[in-house]
Amino acid sequence: MDLLVSIRNHLNLSSPLHTAVFTYLTSAFYATVHMGELTTKTLLSFDSLSHVKHSNVQMECDHQGNLIANIHLAKLKSAPNGKDINWTRKDGPSDPQAALENHQGINCPPSNGPLFAYRNSKAHKPLNKGKFLSVLTSALKATGRLPMQGHSIHIGLTLEYLLRNVPFDVVNVKGKWASNTFLIYLH
Repeated sequence: MDLLVSIRNHLNLSSPLHTAVFTYLTSAFYATVHMGELTTKTLLSFDSLSHVKHSNVQMECDHQGNLIANIHLAKLKSAPNGKDINWTRKDGPSDPQAALENHQGINCPPSNGPLFAYRNSKAHKPLNKGKFLSVLTSALKATGRLPMQGHSIHIGLTLEYLLRNVPFDVVNVKGKWASNTFLIYLH
């Protein structure tokens, strides 16, 4: 969590690209997804039938009245027919809901376009994995930390949930781990 805040402090959240990156980062982190599940591989590879779109986000309330963002992923390696991921509002500067609202205000992503599209000149560009990692690396260098790959974020949240006493089986399901391989990261 501290690293998310540190990264946020080294991004310009009025910049369309930085806003898309931070929104993507908080969504991926709190929904415990693999990096490739929310981005395109290249700028031109967006497919509305396969990739997450702005229209795939639904805000709902749970039984306690908490606002939950449900994001439908159309296709995954582990779920060819799609799967829903979700996160809830968090207190503090890493709140994925606040990041999403800021992203929507700055980038106004098209309804049937990529969820993490950012404005570039007069058009929207999908946030691809390479661009995300490039901006993330710059922010991490500014914090004095080593660059991370996408898998590190997934592992980081797995560890965060375990440190918050979320049961192993719940973490395993939430993180969509195919087995108990996440246990090797508990060091």
